[in-house]
Amino acid sequence: MVGNSGQFSLGKKYAGRYFQVEQQPDGAVLLRPMKLVPAEEAWAHEPEMRERLRRAGEWAKRTPPAETKLDKLAGNAAKRAGKRV
Repeated sequence: MVGNSGQFSLGKKYAGRYFQVEQQPDGAVLLRPMKLVPAEEAWAHEPEMRERLRRAGEWAKRTPPAETKLDKLAGNAAKRAGKRV
């Protein structure tokens, strides 16, 4: 039963959880469990970024680690910066 304040109880099992409330055409109310994402992390959940992260994960699985040649890395960085080492 919905009380005078417009609230009802789902029980302690759902305490602290978030729900999206949807009114259905037939008058039924649908509660969809939701998770909140901090604003500074929302970028990682955008479709384009999720796809890029998925591809990066696949690349990491199929690409074995290799030793980094620091001199070559520094040289490449210097070239990109328009300098010579």
